[in-house]
Amino acid sequence: MFLVDSSGWIEFFTEGPLIGKYQDYLKDPLKVVTPAIVLYEVYKKIKRERTEEDALAAVSLMNRTKIVHLTESIALLAADLSLKHALPMADAMVYATAIEEGCKVVTGDSHFKGLDSVVFIQAGPV
Repeated sequence: MFLVDSSGWIEFFTEGPLIGKYQDYLKDPLKVVTPAIVLYEVYKKIKRERTEEDALAAVSLMNRTKIVHLTESIALLAADLSLKHALPMADAMVYATAIEEGCKVVTGDSHFKGLDSVVFIQAGPV
């Protein structure tokens, strides 16, 4: 199981230069965990930069994955992880969800760099 962070989904939906690296993790929606906060972030960014229809289409595809809602245990773990690793709130919630679900975070967000159970996606040398 993998948790693809907002940066990965946005790269995927906007057909960014790293789309191929994220596609590998998004091939089978049944193996992808999506925190509700990632739905929020992706919907907001796509709606702001494109259209509401594009944003809803993205959410529709994301809904084929396992959506995980914020629980008390995830919230408290996220607070602890935020304190320990200086993570912003949303990133801490994503990381806590991955820990609770026993999966790896797939991301290009530098806040996750060096953390356990993170697959860090970055552009290769040019």
